[in-house]
Amino acid sequence: MAIILVLWNIATFSLYAIDKGRAKAGKWRISEATLITVAFLMGGIGALLGMNVLRHKTKHLKFKVLVPLAVVLNIGVVVALYFTGILT
Repeated sequence: MAIILVLWNIATFSLYAIDKGRAKAGKWRISEATLITVAFLMGGIGALLGMNVLRHKTKHLKFKVLVPLAVVLNIGVVVALYFTGILT
């Protein structure tokens, strides 16, 4: 399970990197809704790293609030799954 979470967060980070590259090139972009959704679907750490390492979406209030919230919720889900014995 941990490997899946790591891979998903790498994929999420990659989406932020792709969007940043497309923004610089003036090309078609990944929607903000998609970027936030993948953060809430257990990709919060990848999204947060994408924001900070790539300096992408850091000026948008929506991302400043929702991505850290996604991280907290993602951690809560992992902790809950661990303590219920589902995630070992």
